[in-house]
Amino acid sequence: MRTIHLSDEKIKKADNVCKNLKHQRPKTRTDLENCVTEYLNIQISDQKICPNHDSPMDYLWHCYNSDFNGSANADCIVWAGRGGGKTYLAAAATLLDSIFKPGCKTRILAGSENQAHKMFDNLTKFAHGNFQEFVDDENKNKCCFRNGSDVEILTQSMASVRGSHIHKLRCDEVELFKKPIFEAAKFTTKTNNGIIAAMETLSTMHQPFGIMHELVDKAQENGTKIFKWCVWEVIENCRDRSCSQCPLNNDCRGRAKNADGFYKIDDVIAAMKRTSRAMFDSEMLCLRPSLQNVVFAEFNPDIHIAPIEYDSDLPLYRAIDFGFVNPFVCLWIQVDNSGTVRVIDEYIQSRRTIESHADELKNRKPFREDKVTMTFCDPAGSGVNDVTGTSPVGQLKARGIKIRYKRSMILEGIELIRRALQNGQGKSNLIISPRCGRLIEAMQSYHYPQCGSIETPQKDGIYDHPIDALRYFFVNYYNSSPAKTRKY
Repeated sequence: MRTIHLSDEKIKKADNVCKNLKHQRPKTRTDLENCVTEYLNIQISDQKICPNHDSPMDYLWHCYNSDFNGSANADCIVWAGRGGGKTYLAAAATLLDSIFKPGCKTRILAGSENQAHKMFDNLTKFAHGNFQEFVDDENKNKCCFRNGSDVEILTQSMASVRGSHIHKLRCDEVELFKKPIFEAAKFTTKTNNGIIAAMETLSTMHQPFGIMHELVDKAQENGTKIFKWCVWEVIENCRDRSCSQCPLNNDCRGRAKNADGFYKIDDVIAAMKRTSRAMFDSEMLCLRPSLQNVVFAEFNPDIHIAPIEYDSDLPLYRAIDFGFVNPFVCLWIQVDNSGTVRVIDEYIQSRRTIESHADELKNRKPFREDKVTMTFCDPAGSGVNDVTGTSPVGQLKARGIKIRYKRSMILEGIELIRRALQNGQGKSNLIISPRCGRLIEAMQSYHYPQCGSIETPQKDGIYDHPIDALRYFFVNYYNSSPAKTRKY
């Protein structure tokens, strides 16, 4: 190969051309790829390896181009695995917005302050590399550009979130957000000066029915684009390894032979060996939320959810968990001749009186009060209020509702539900009607604490109440010792 020696004048001219290109907005996807390769010194994977997945470059092009292609909605969701470059790419997108969209206001909101600073630090690193001349002022939480653009870290507080009205909001590791903060953040973006408002949410999907799960489920309805990639879209190209000898072979199946990413194969192997299968599936392969801390991992929607209706030939039961601020829950349940428990309806309401709940229970169609064999309830409902001199149980009985309860340990009821989901022979004896949406959600989301003792499920105020009502049914219906009946 012949070496070409350039004169100083030609080198200076080439440098000027390169410098001027930084001031020219990339107009095509190829232009953008060349820009990030040349000026940010990063090679972004543009391979779609798995069916229905996207490449990381798809996300970056969407962020950048949505302000130039006439889009009315630039919101998007990034569902990608751990170490998949979400934060790094979002930092690159933020710099591109700041440089090529004068006056663009971007805010970074993350599940933790440390996570927010990771994105911000990547942004400033990119800026200092080849775009220093564009930076006007900078501190540890904010970077201002000479063209009027700025980027700032928001804290996880109502004051911080509610005080912002900006163009772009990038929410990193949204699964770790506090729900009220996330809800308030939805109102922070505004379109003006030709820059489209956009809220981006980036995360793995750690748990069923967490924030990320909800976002993905509602994305199509809301018209929000999802960009999804897993480890195979970002793993390095595999050239010299034998598939039959590779620990990743059952999952990879040759995918890495077509990859062009950055994630070291040995690092992926190490991660797989040091974690559980459930965590690897959710954190690296983006297959499904981890069930590691879920109480009822045996719950299978294909088995345990089915359209069932009230059968007037079967006994009818109700199960109640009392609440006021926390919800009052009532389940209508029947048991068929084969012993299968059939949960056919639910009623869940907050901030209503016992009298109001009693009216709903007695008038619920198609159930008739005289057909209810028994209503099982929370034993705590028998406690008499010092002010009113009454108890929830007493008030329901005064309205003609037959009430029984038996005191029990939480784990006793949990074990009975588990046995109904799948007994020792692998058979299920529990079916829930699709109309019981809150109970179904609770069955999939009721969980143990993330740390500390894992003996008792988390009392989160959301999923525990429908499960408690179901527990009261199982404990009372199946326990051989007589349940208590009180007269008031």
